[in-house]
Amino acid sequence: MAHEPWATESRKVAIRDSTLREGLDVPGVAFSTGQRVRIAKLLDRSMVPEIEVVAPGRVFQDLEFARSLKSENLRIKASGLIFASSPRCREEVKAARECLERFDVLMPVSEQRKPYDRETKKEVLLDALSYSREYCPNVGVGFPHSTQAAPEFLLEICQESARRGAARIFIYDTHGGMDPFGVYSLIRRLRECVDVPIFFHAHNDLGMATANSVAAVRAGADGVDVTVNGLGDRAGNASLEQVVMALHLQGLETGIDLGTLKELSQAVEQESGIPVSKLAPVVGEFVATHKSPAHLDIPKLFEAFDPSLVGLERKITH
Repeated sequence: MAHEPWATESRKVAIRDSTLREGLDVPGVAFSTGQRVRIAKLLDRSMVPEIEVVAPGRVFQDLEFARSLKSENLRIKASGLIFASSPRCREEVKAARECLERFDVLMPVSEQRKPYDRETKKEVLLDALSYSREYCPNVGVGFPHSTQAAPEFLLEICQESARRGAARIFIYDTHGGMDPFGVYSLIRRLRECVDVPIFFHAHNDLGMATANSVAAVRAGADGVDVTVNGLGDRAGNASLEQVVMALHLQGLETGIDLGTLKELSQAVEQESGIPVSKLAPVVGEFVATHKSPAHLDIPKLFEAFDPSLVGLERKITH
């Protein structure tokens, strides 16, 4: 076990929160500028280090919010995404450098998305990366549909991106169809091939986003994307509160203040209008409630974590 990437040393796992990007892809959710600022402030108070606020399909619109957020003088770093193949990529890069601490250029690696052939994908991405680094040295790359592409091509384009100066690499399980075993194998293989930070972005279509995120970390990923309450496109994304708690219980540090997770969850529930299930892990109303007679003598024996860590109280009901 000592040779496992996650266990070789005590290390910190980077957390990027994507609530203010992915959340806007949820039907019925339309955060106002004021709501976005309030959520950003709560994430800042929770010690989340990075917040993703610019979506690749609405760059200039979201950059207006990023500009307004700068005036709040928060500790949290704002980042965003830009499609390498966008006809306005260079304009978007120039605009992004003015109000984002960092950004990542994206290239879908599925052959069903433009540009279709592999060589063109590489050429377009590397050109965008080179151009972006002229304006901002801290530019990463991201690969939507990573888990739907041929692994050898994914490894090839990741290696070339790292050689060309990518500051980090994002691996996306865009359709949420992977399992922890597949994620572990993919990230472990990639970790052996590149020496830049690797992040993993999980979707929850099969209910495995949290497990997949933890598997990625155990395979050597340096960080993960999360959203509060798992808010996001379709079935949502990896839940910040679940991922952070799972990593904490495995002895991996994220720097997130666990005591703020319940309040953060409630605030995003209120601002988004998307209810949190009473059965939700970590922050759900029933997570520390015991009804079964078998539990009542030693209730803590039936709890995965001390509920006081997230500001919950143990309850006994009948």
